[in-house]
Amino acid sequence: MAATTETKLALEYKGRPLRRRDNLIYYGSMSDKYIIMLQITDTEKKDDLEVPTRVSVQLQLTDPDLKSRERVVKQAEKPGFYEAIDLAAVWLERALSGKLR
Repeated sequence: MAATTETKLALEYKGRPLRRRDNLIYYGSMSDKYIIMLQITDTEKKDDLEVPTRVSVQLQLTDPDLKSRERVVKQAEKPGFYEAIDLAAVWLERALSGKLR
């Protein structure tokens, strides 16, 4: 299938969508019961790139009727993006399969 200019490349990690807005990255689908919010809280310059050195991870309910504080189910902080996204994938998989602890 040939790519067209109308085709958008959607980023995914382990089969789930990733959406970024500034320093916030949302992992998962808003149509599911849970989603992950990753917030880059600190970066450091490596060569000519800004590399995340501290990332906040929150497992949240997607219920729009809840206040933002009530949506947070679990939270943690990790020293880099790879550690954060790996934790996010485990949390989201467990939450969506009903094995949340």
